[in-house]
Amino acid sequence: MEEEKLRRLRDYVQESSSIVFFGGAGVSTESGIPDFRSTDGLYHQEWKYPPETILSHSFFLQNTEEFYRFYKKKMLCLEAKPNAAHKKLAQLEDQGKLSAVVTQNIDGLHQMAGSRKVYELHGSVHRNYCQKCGKFYDARHMLEAKGVPRCECGGLIKPDVVLYEEGLDQKTIQGAVEAIAHGDLLIIGGTSLAVYPAAGLIDYFTGKYLVVINRAATPRDKHADLLIQDNIGEVLSGI
Repeated sequence: MEEEKLRRLRDYVQESSSIVFFGGAGVSTESGIPDFRSTDGLYHQEWKYPPETILSHSFFLQNTEEFYRFYKKKMLCLEAKPNAAHKKLAQLEDQGKLSAVVTQNIDGLHQMAGSRKVYELHGSVHRNYCQKCGKFYDARHMLEAKGVPRCECGGLIKPDVVLYEEGLDQKTIQGAVEAIAHGDLLIIGGTSLAVYPAAGLIDYFTGKYLVVINRAATPRDKHADLLIQDNIGEVLSGI
């Protein structure tokens, strides 16, 4: 990591009073949570459908058992712990520097690290509700349920996770947009900015500095005041 770039990032953070962090799967991979788009030979042998198909609303309704087989194995990583990136963001919030985290992740690691203002664009595995009576169930219940998770009333339990073909929660979008629009420093980290409409929310940023921290190229690299192509946890822990 270039020391000059890290110094500039420190200066931006020091100068800013309303930092917003917009993150994706790359933030959680450093906690051992795999990006479900990353596939290998074994993956292709085990699953007959691509993840985008399995994690769709129609597939959930029509192939519920297969949906949950994938969901429990690939999406419920309940032993994962917050990494350096999660912890630094929580620390910046405690210091009054960071105003919000906007995340595409569903693992709850930001809250586990201590972050309080978190907009979960795609929901959370830690919230699950019976579609018949509305009763709440936690992620551990979902993981340990045999086959398709059912409520005491017999209803089907669905994760509060935004599936393909489903719209984002409007209240969450509104909160994220307001945070981004009022931020003076936007740090984009651990995301390829390929998933819409989530990635489009950063268009609302009109603040002073835009920082992109991602190992691979993103569509926003050319617009960034500072571009760092390195591990998000390593970079943020150096602030």
